[in-house]
Amino acid sequence: MDTSTLLRPASAIAVGRRGFLRTGAATTLSATAIALLAGCESVAGTGGDPGNDVAILNVALGLEHEAINAYQIGAESGLLQPAVLNVAVLFQSHHKEHRDALTATIRKMGGKPVAEKGKADYVTALNASSLRGQGDVLKLAARLERGAANAYLGVIPSFRDKALAQVAARLAADETMHWTALAGALSEPLPGKALGFGA
Repeated sequence: MDTSTLLRPASAIAVGRRGFLRTGAATTLSATAIALLAGCESVAGTGGDPGNDVAILNVALGLEHEAINAYQIGAESGLLQPAVLNVAVLFQSHHKEHRDALTATIRKMGGKPVAEKGKADYVTALNASSLRGQGDVLKLAARLERGAANAYLGVIPSFRDKALAQVAARLAADETMHWTALAGALSEPLPGKALGFGA
């Protein structure tokens, strides 16, 4: 079965996730927002545009909602073997932690976190009705994880403070770990060249 049509093309996912982080607005994400996201209120300053930061963080939050729901759809599909289901639930828990950190940060900045869409919206957006087997579910998850890794990596160069950039790097590391495990489960080869992420 050709699984290339199960979702939006991988390039569209990568562009969407990287795009929001590489826009002019994203490069002005303040140290305050990142410090709050990292749980470092003591280093949070007052610079930057809080409204702009909230908007950017809400895009990231929306992507975490999507990942959580993708794993839920996969878990409820009945297509996953028990061992794979356990890993999917673990990865979903990581995305829930990301969601919770983003939500808390947005609220601390006086913003309103973007609401999670209804399950039916994610089923449609992810073309979940086309999932026919475990491989399809894993390919869906792998595409989303690679896109998320690239998105978080894309924002790192905009930080002058290494400690603040570390937050984005930690998020990217989670997504890369997820992608690597999923690629292994799919028996896909590792990238043949170095520097394959974040480009």
